[in-house]
Amino acid sequence: MDGQGPAPEGIDTSVPNVARMYDYYLGGKDNYAVDRAAAEKIMAMVPDLPATVRANRAFLGRAVRAAVADGVRQFVDLGTGLPTRDNVHEAALAAAPDARVVYVDYDPVVVAHGEALLATTESVRFIQADLREPEQILAHPVLRSLIDLDQPVAVLLAAILHFVPDSDEPHRLVARLRDAMAPGSRIILSHGFSDPGRPAATEGSKAVYRTATAPVADRSREEILAFFDGFDLVPPGLVPAADWNPADGETVYSAGKSLILAAVGRKP
Repeated sequence: MDGQGPAPEGIDTSVPNVARMYDYYLGGKDNYAVDRAAAEKIMAMVPDLPATVRANRAFLGRAVRAAVADGVRQFVDLGTGLPTRDNVHEAALAAAPDARVVYVDYDPVVVAHGEALLATTESVRFIQADLREPEQILAHPVLRSLIDLDQPVAVLLAAILHFVPDSDEPHRLVARLRDAMAPGSRIILSHGFSDPGRPAATEGSKAVYRTATAPVADRSREEILAFFDGFDLVPPGLVPAADWNPADGETVYSAGKSLILAAVGRKP
């Protein structure tokens, strides 16, 4: 986006933005020099991070298609980030034209991008709301107009909860969402996992994110598993994102695959 004139009003290009950094990892163009500089610092310490991010994106598509195959037609993507390739609505609508998707993000820039991209799509909506306020999300009139919480829904928390510190009680937030979901609903979740073999890289990456719009809170496998309390884990359970039911012939991004753990839980 650099070299294309000044940034639009309201966009701060002096602080790295985690959504734009993620876009850069995926090879996107919706980022600025400050985002690329921060991302490059992390990639110098964790060179397999882009492959890990692509593996997470591929997991998301597989999990959405699996939910559709199980009869789910409603999707709520929390902390969606900037629209990029292989979005949730693309996977869902390709598998089921009657699917409905609500994207949620607290960043007004993300919402503006999403609304512009999907201006002519009636079955997909963006709303600006904060994951840390689940009651407001669940009561939002746009969500209520498209999503029937009395029917199964897939709630997606893809690579977002590691930006929610323990002080904001992320496990309580997920439990509140779970309690509002009908039986047969799914939670599709992935979470950063610190590599015990590379403590310096882990601490260095966290230091860079502390200069960005959201710091990173790494969690243990047991802490990530606790997000699935009240759900039945869909096989193969909590595994590296690349290992969650890859399709025959699918490219598997094995490099750095331990950096993001992923799983799908089904509410009984």
